[in-house]
Amino acid sequence: MKKNTVITIIAVVAALVLIGWVLQGNKKKNAEKTAVVAEGSKGAVAVKTAKVSRTDIDLNFSSNGTFSSNQELTLSAENSGRVTRIAVDEGDRVSKGQVLARIDNELLVVDTETAEANYQNAVRDLARYESSFKTGGVTQQALENARLRVKTTQAAVQSSKRKSSDANIKAPFSGVINKRSIEMGSYVSPGTALFEIVDVSKLKLKVTANESQVVNLKKGDQVTIKSNIFPDKEFKGKITFIAAKADNSLNFPIEIELANTGTSEIRAGMYGTAVFQFPKQDPIMTIPRSAFVGSVNSNSVFVMNGDKAVERKIVAGRIFGETVEVLDGLREGELVITSGQINLVNGSLVENVK
Repeated sequence: MKKNTVITIIAVVAALVLIGWVLQGNKKKNAEKTAVVAEGSKGAVAVKTAKVSRTDIDLNFSSNGTFSSNQELTLSAENSGRVTRIAVDEGDRVSKGQVLARIDNELLVVDTETAEANYQNAVRDLARYESSFKTGGVTQQALENARLRVKTTQAAVQSSKRKSSDANIKAPFSGVINKRSIEMGSYVSPGTALFEIVDVSKLKLKVTANESQVVNLKKGDQVTIKSNIFPDKEFKGKITFIAAKADNSLNFPIEIELANTGTSEIRAGMYGTAVFQFPKQDPIMTIPRSAFVGSVNSNSVFVMNGDKAVERKIVAGRIFGETVEVLDGLREGELVITSGQINLVNGSLVENVK
């Protein structure tokens, strides 16, 4: 038992020694590689550079999205009753206020008649009370109660008439009946779906733009719209909405309105591409994004001045992918260091590695 334990200990110690030897060898090799990269021929830090130059910037971009209707709504029953009339069918165009169906409820008629009768009685009672009050036949409290009853019964009449008018299902806006969910004679309850109405007089194309793109957009801008279904055609729309806040993917939702004259082949649910086009821009001064120490927000870069690295504070502008606009702090033709900044301080000796 003891012999096996001794053998195990010896094996563990040997393994640890072997691991230590391998790690020491790797450390030496890495140190040699680091020395080669970090030092040039004269002990200078090896860096890569890029020239500050003026670049033509193309602001044009495109974004894909889906067309949706201007408005859509599912009409639901507000009262219980039986469907006694259906005036429209799926696919029919309707106007705002047009009667689509009627739901009759005999109880509504009875309730309206009862409410009207109660109101008339309350009016007659109030007239008697006012006459008796003048002669001292009733108290002031009784007269006020009679007046209150008139107001209460009058409100009941208005409510009952409103419910009766709700028996006629009317279109809340002009559009197309996309779906009919009822049949003649069927009984419905409050909340039962009746019709789905869609307003396609205008279509909306919903797309997104990133932070560098959205800053060039504003409401009312004209946009060219294309569809893979109709590759030879172009449609025109205008921006009607730009989100004030980015979504979870850091893109800004945008809505583009497209007029639908009735002859347009575009339908809600189809895919579309918005093509955003801008006037030709003057060349701007740019540097690679990798030239910044840390991040673009630091506004700090190293400029190669002879064989030395000089830290420089600049003013950065727009970001175009891996290129950043320079507004101030650099001159065209200067060399900015794009690699090796981690080993630099202001005034470090550097060697440009090509």
